[in-house]
This record gives sequence, structure tokens and C-alpha cells, in this order.
Amino acid sequence: MNAATSVSRNCLRIASAVRGRVLAASQPLQSQFRRQDTHIATHRRLPFLDFLLPPQSRCIGSVMATSWNAQSAVKCKRHFSSSSPRRNVAIAVANPRNDENGNIMTIEITPRASDRLKAISLSDSNPDLCLRITVTSGGCHGFQYLMSLTSTSSISPTDDTLFEAPDGTGAKVVMDEPSLELLKGSKVDYSVELIGSQFRIADNPKAKSSCGCGTSFDVEF
Repeated sequence: MNAATSVSRNCLRIASAVRGRVLAASQPLQSQFRRQDTHIATHRRLPFLDFLLPPQSRCIGSVMATSWNAQSAVKCKRHFSSSSPRRNVAIAVANPRNDENGNIMTIEITPRASDRLKAISLSDSNPDLCLRITVTSGGCHGFQYLMSLTSTSSISPTDDTLFEAPDGTGAKVVMDEPSLELLKGSKVDYSVELIGSQFRIADNPKAKSSCGCGTSFDVEF
């Protein structure tokens, strides 16, 4: 009876030891399975239903859909151009002048204006042709633009500043110093309308207001 009891106790101890080892060996596997289940549940991909988004929220071009969660749904790859519009700043080829701050006073000559001046120069067979722009007092707003065609041979080397278009057409514009003071930073343009075609001044920073025809303006000092 004592021998049987001893054998039974030894068997129980062996079984308990084996069970403990089995449980100890299975715990890392259970932890790994739990981590995998959590990873799968967290990173489970959902279908990208972009047709449910409003039109302004849809990405045009390359769309990279990532995992949906509470913070992020879609990453859109967009391409924007940071280049600024090209300016047609004229080159002062004779008697350049500076303003009261020491900056060179410049104007712009649009391609339409330079093309028209080149056409007139070719038509008149006058390579020295240029457009003279003068600001005088008068008009319904206090000042007015006067424009006339002249030749570079008639300009004053001390009073006038001669500008040339930067596009290679050879178009030239001449202004005296008082006129340039009021027109610096503006554009010399050529407009074609039903009532007639003409050279005109556009985007004059000094003009506070102007008349409808664009030949008279008020100066903001």
C-alpha cells in the first residue's frame, strides 16, 4: 500500500513538471500569435472608395492610398509650379536713370507693343523708329499720356531715356525724365479693339484712378 502511494505521488510530480514545461514553452508562441493578430487587425486595408469623396477632394494624377485609420486616409501626390510669370522689362540702352531711392527706373514693353513697333519700322523702312511717351498736365483726371512716333536721332542725350524691348525685336520707347518719374514700373501695351487700335499705358503704379479711355489719370503722391 505504501509502495503504491509512493509511485502515485511520483507520477503526479512528473506529470505536473511536464505540464509546467509545456505551458512555459507555449507562452512565447501565444504572445507571438496575439501580436500578429493585433498587427493584422490594425493594418487591415479597406477599399479606397474615392467616388464617395466630394469632387474638390479627389486627387488628380498619382494617388497613393495608404491604410485607413482615425488620423490618415489618403496621401495625394500633387505637383505645383512655383515659377512666376515672365516679365518683359525693357533695357535702358541710353541714359538710364535712378529714382530717389537709388533704384533704376524701368518700364515693361509687352510683346504686342514690340511686334507692332517692329511692323511699323519695317513698313516705313526706318530702323531708328521709336515710340515717344510724354506725360502732360490736362485731361479729365489731371494728367494725360501723349504718344508719337519719332526717330532715335531726334532724342536728347541728356533729357531722354531710351528703352529697348527684351524680346529681340528691336522695338524702342523713349521718355523724358519727368514722364519716366510718373511711368516707372508701368507697361507699354498695344490694344486692338473695335473702336480702334492704339498704344496705351497699363498697370501704372502711380495712377490712383484713370478715365475709361485710359489716356488720362490721377497721380497718387
